[in-house]
Amino acid sequence: MAPRQTILPFAYRAFFLIIEPISALVGAYYAHFRQDEYLTMTHAETAPSPIPLGTSIVLSQLANLYFLFTLNEALVLRCTGDLRVWRTVLFGLLVADFGHLYSVSALGSWVYWDVTRYNAIDWGNVPYVYLGASMRIAFLAGIGLGGSVNPKKTA
Repeated sequence: MAPRQTILPFAYRAFFLIIEPISALVGAYYAHFRQDEYLTMTHAETAPSPIPLGTSIVLSQLANLYFLFTLNEALVLRCTGDLRVWRTVLFGLLVADFGHLYSVSALGSWVYWDVTRYNAIDWGNVPYVYLGASMRIAFLAGIGLGGSVNPKKTA
């Protein structure tokens, strides 16, 4: 039997299929093509110049992961309305959200709350990740899904 298809609320479709994939592409672009700016925005005091080859490789690998993030949302989620698939992908991304938030902890606790000190990358690293995690938590909690939190498995 074919998996159950669901028409998801506009807010989820807009965020997960359009807004967030575009944002991840922007991150991929900066991590790969604008490495000096990426590192300077991340932590200006320790940004090397010129960028060591190893650091450049790692940034390109990061860009590739941002691109994978884009593909998972923009393509995998777009091709199905099966809530099991959506939950699985979004749960994995939620785990990544927490890892992403932890990764900036070395900057100090201010990075989680002092928006007056933020630059462009800080806005992407913290409040935007809070938004994405909140959207994923809401989805996983079934908010706006009309009681279809635990559909019967069809396989």
